[in-house]
Amino acid sequence: MSTLLVKNLACIATIDDSFTVLDGGGIYVEGNRIVALGRNVPTTADTVIDGRGMIALPGMINTHHHLYQTLTRNVPVVQDAGLFDWLVNLYEIWAELTPEAVHVSTQLGLGELLLTGCTTSTDMFYVFPKGTPPDLFDQQVFAAQALGARFMPCRGSMSRGRSEGGLPPDTIVQDEQTIVRDCERVVSAYHERDDLGMIKIALAPCSPFSVTQDLLIETARMAERLDVQMHTHLAETADEDVYCQKVYGRRPYAFMGDMEWNVSRAWYAHCVKFDPEEVAKAAACGVGVAHCPTSNFRLGSGIAPIKQMVQAGVKVGLGVDGSASNDSSDMLGEVRSCMWAQRALHGPDAMTSRQALRLATRGGAAVLGYPTLGSLQVGWGADFALIDLQRFGYAGALHDPVAAVAFSGYDHTVDYTIVNGRVVVAERRLVNVDQAALARRANEIATEMVAKASRRTGIDFLTPRDKTSSAVSASGVLADAGVPGGLEGA
Repeated sequence: MSTLLVKNLACIATIDDSFTVLDGGGIYVEGNRIVALGRNVPTTADTVIDGRGMIALPGMINTHHHLYQTLTRNVPVVQDAGLFDWLVNLYEIWAELTPEAVHVSTQLGLGELLLTGCTTSTDMFYVFPKGTPPDLFDQQVFAAQALGARFMPCRGSMSRGRSEGGLPPDTIVQDEQTIVRDCERVVSAYHERDDLGMIKIALAPCSPFSVTQDLLIETARMAERLDVQMHTHLAETADEDVYCQKVYGRRPYAFMGDMEWNVSRAWYAHCVKFDPEEVAKAAACGVGVAHCPTSNFRLGSGIAPIKQMVQAGVKVGLGVDGSASNDSSDMLGEVRSCMWAQRALHGPDAMTSRQALRLATRGGAAVLGYPTLGSLQVGWGADFALIDLQRFGYAGALHDPVAAVAFSGYDHTVDYTIVNGRVVVAERRLVNVDQAALARRANEIATEMVAKASRRTGIDFLTPRDKTSSAVSASGVLADAGVPGGLEGA
């Protein structure tokens, strides 16, 4: 069994139940679990890292992402769009996804997460262009395994195209039989039942406006039968609220209850528009929430009532969300955005740095169902990050080293990231991939996808939508699809 020792640390933020901070010492790992930490640790190991001047933090856990979107960041036509207009335009570029594009984008996004101290990430992949090979989803698994990231990819789905009143074009949706069959396949092929499994699968119909009611119910029953978690977007915008009330006669949370989703194996992304009664009901039934403050800022969706959720006992984790609505995969940056968002709503004491770090670690572990991740404790998983506090950006901030990593610093790249007892970031570089080559290929594929989509659709994606007449309107799409009144009243 391989061993790892980190010695001479400045401090260790355990983020245990008491938020204990150990002054100095080390962390000793055997295999994939921590066996000693603090002052009394062995002095030799197969791999030794000198942590002098560094703080150790539990690996952060990202509870919502769309990794393929790393290839469509900063597209001019949607730089200033709200969610629905943003979606209907980007769907056209995502229709150009290939297996290589999925593999490269997954490595790019997971690589960014690893570099910012995130050791475990989920992902929701739901775009399956017609005619693509059947292993499109599998490329995500292969990419994560090569990087060494702990990964819970969600086999996403869209079954309600524009011809049936949904937002996505029919060319990127699948029939329900195909979706169910492939969900069962990927769970059987890749899902690891161990509490520290490196690959776990969840099921994820995309949203109430892109799947049928039958698929939502079938997914809930399938997740229970296969004993896996399930995930979807919910209550992200006022537009979604209007859509659900016009199409289903219910607010989004109540509608999902009708679909058998308000259970403890489910977690929802965003929940910006939850009211107090919905917060209480979410706490009572045990659903989790992926809070994505940066994405909500970027798209103008609003600020989720996280303070109230935490007080009510809702399981809450942080998510960077898709890289076309953030537009990065910066997990430490999300911690800071989480703090600022709640303070903007409720005042300067609404969210402390330690509370935000807890959501990024213990909170994310609870949402994704990892009982021994998110804290540095003996017997727990060996997932953690090391940050050199002697950096320029932390100068003058070391009165409270733990808070410094949330309040201060302009470069959120960590010095080391350890996942499952293995070093995957060393000296601020990814260990298992050539970063420069990966970035070059990602840029090439991104350029190709936009060019192909432009030729196919006639949309000028490289011009802001207020200067082009070719951008798609979500209200027009829904009106054409027969949704009464489009989005009036949002």
